[in-house]
Amino acid sequence: MARLPVATRESVPEGQKKVFDEMVQKLGGVPAYGPGSLMIHVPQAHKLATALNDYLRNESSLPKKIQELSMLVTAREMDCQHIWNAHAGSAREAGLPSKLVDDLREKRELTGLAPDEEAVVNLGREFFRTHKVSRGAFQAALEQFGQTGVVELTLTMGNYTLLSFAINTFDTDLPPNRSEPLLPI
Repeated sequence: MARLPVATRESVPEGQKKVFDEMVQKLGGVPAYGPGSLMIHVPQAHKLATALNDYLRNESSLPKKIQELSMLVTAREMDCQHIWNAHAGSAREAGLPSKLVDDLREKRELTGLAPDEEAVVNLGREFFRTHKVSRGAFQAALEQFGQTGVVELTLTMGNYTLLSFAINTFDTDLPPNRSEPLLPI
């Protein structure tokens, strides 16, 4: 059960009602699930976070499969059911092997990774588990994605960490039509 009621125009800060109206129009309504359902309570922050997310999803130099893998690594390390559910199927559609997706979910040893996949997993896991990234993990990512790509990879993982933190803090509901098995937590 989500910890906040559904946002309304009357519930948002007085100076942000116009932005609320813009966001609701853009989204086609007040989001019922996930990070949007809580960020809309502070419409200006939601607008800015959405702009970053839109850039990372639609304008990044990273291939879609790498974007999705970075989201899954983040979701798994943050134990975020919503992001996992939202991206596991998309990751498969973007070209990630189902075995990799399933092994990530179950925290099994990852074998047979392509070099680009290995670079994402190693960079993400090192950061989430030690709060640092070794020179080796950084260099491997740099060789795979270049300078711009590593910045975008880092921003993508950081963005999905923000979203995971918000989702897990406010215990947002999963959509009823979810298709992925829950993360074993």
